[in-house]
Amino acid sequence: MSTASTVAPKRFKLGFGAQILLGLAAGVVLGLIARAGDVGWLATALTTVGSMFVQLLKLAVPPLVFTAIVVSITNLREVSNAARLALRTLGWFLITSLIAVLIGIGIGLVVNPGRGLTIDTAGAERPENVGSWLDFLTGIVPTNPVAAFVEGNVLQIVFLAAVTGAAALAVGKAAQPVITLSTAVLELVQKALWWVIRLAPIGTAGLIGKAVSNYGWDLLSPLAKFSGAIYLGLALVLFGVYPALLAFVARLNPLRFFAGAWPAIQLAFVSRSSVGTMPLTQRVVTDNLGVPKEYAAFSVPFGATTKMDGCAAIYPAIAAIFVAQVFGVDLGLKEYVLIAFVSVVGSAATAGLTGAIVMLTLTLSTLGLPLEGVGLLLAIDPILDMGRTAVNVAGQALVPVLVSKREGILDENVYNAHEDRAVADRVPVTV
Repeated sequence: MSTASTVAPKRFKLGFGAQILLGLAAGVVLGLIARAGDVGWLATALTTVGSMFVQLLKLAVPPLVFTAIVVSITNLREVSNAARLALRTLGWFLITSLIAVLIGIGIGLVVNPGRGLTIDTAGAERPENVGSWLDFLTGIVPTNPVAAFVEGNVLQIVFLAAVTGAAALAVGKAAQPVITLSTAVLELVQKALWWVIRLAPIGTAGLIGKAVSNYGWDLLSPLAKFSGAIYLGLALVLFGVYPALLAFVARLNPLRFFAGAWPAIQLAFVSRSSVGTMPLTQRVVTDNLGVPKEYAAFSVPFGATTKMDGCAAIYPAIAAIFVAQVFGVDLGLKEYVLIAFVSVVGSAATAGLTGAIVMLTLTLSTLGLPLEGVGLLLAIDPILDMGRTAVNVAGQALVPVLVSKREGILDENVYNAHEDRAVADRVPVTV
């Protein structure tokens, strides 16, 4: 028997990132077929597949957020200079958010997305839950902790988790059973969520197909200038600001960052959930980018629930200018300063879920702009939210890398590895 006959043929393995792209392409094609041919059953199937994928992600959010925050806070015991790292992380969150909102304001002033736009504002409906700063502040503290989990109020869950984690640190050894239980539950939830993430190519086809079949290009045409302004701002932050910070502040190769973080950015784009992407973000930050696991266990969950450069900085800045121009309201220097302030300090209001309606209503209510303007943007929100969430997650991966490098704890051998260490390629599918 020849040697060649005993060697099994090498099977082609399709990387997870390529699977996502195939799902994206399949969704566009199927969506166009459903829309052009008026194929009702196909549109329904795409909607069902996409909705189920998002529901599976949301199902894991309450236990994932609570246990991740508790464990991340208690893990600070194992990190040298924990308080310094936490403050530096928060500082960079604020700095990058401020840069993002300034870019959003600048684009809004240059593009003037709402000027000359003729839209029947009488048909715009106010959102059911508009919220205000007072509602936001009072809503942080739950009246019933069980209700916070049942209703999926992520902001209240973050508050409960932060208090529990801080109390566990203060109690010390007596709280170890609670910490052990939280760690075990977190591992279980992450494992289950990783199974859901494996379904992302199918979910991608459903989500993109649903958007194309429902909206096509008809939805974007009246708001093309606004949509273009949003994606221009997102692109400037993602491919301009972030690489500049890596190159000039951290002295790191930006291309290596994108190679390592791209699986999480891709998943964020199609899932529209920072929290749902969090396990993958944490994995790429440690395995691909060299951030210490103990620090990543704190910074990534913290970022997934508070750092939203896309949803809470770029989008509300441009959207506020758009709404003001559509309704004929003049904005002055004070209003632009308020936009920046709200965006920098109000990111937690988005709480890592799909959509940025809460943040937008907070911004509009602070500026005294008509909340009916939210109704004008609700229809295209899913299309814009994909790009916003991708930028959110990229920023959540960026800050731990910056802080780790400046603190001298980044494993640069991992970061600069020439081989493709992307987590996506560790999830092969045999074809």
